[in-house]
Amino acid sequence: MLNTLLILLIFQTMGEGLVYLFSLPIPGPVIGMLLLLVFLIMKKGVAAQLAPSTSQLLSNMALLFVPACVGISVHVHRIAEEWLPIVVALVISTVVSIVVTALVISKLKRKVPE
Repeated sequence: MLNTLLILLIFQTMGEGLVYLFSLPIPGPVIGMLLLLVFLIMKKGVAAQLAPSTSQLLSNMALLFVPACVGISVHVHRIAEEWLPIVVALVISTVVSIVVTALVISKLKRKVPE
């Protein structure tokens, strides 16, 4: 479990470092997760080693959302003032996510022999 957390922390720190160095407009943890994805694709055996620990993290994922929910409740007045851009961003990002997911699944289904 500690090895898994260390790997996740290393990739998050790498993402934060890249954002700081290159002044990227993307959050560091997102860059870190992309780096982790590339790493896991390149090193196929590592994903199997991380599976038991990551399943434990996923089972407790609800606890990880508590800080975000508290942050939202603290800034509820700002959300009330800027609700329209938030709703537009949510709708657009949802549609884009659905389209990208559909495209990826259709391409992956073509590669798998039936």
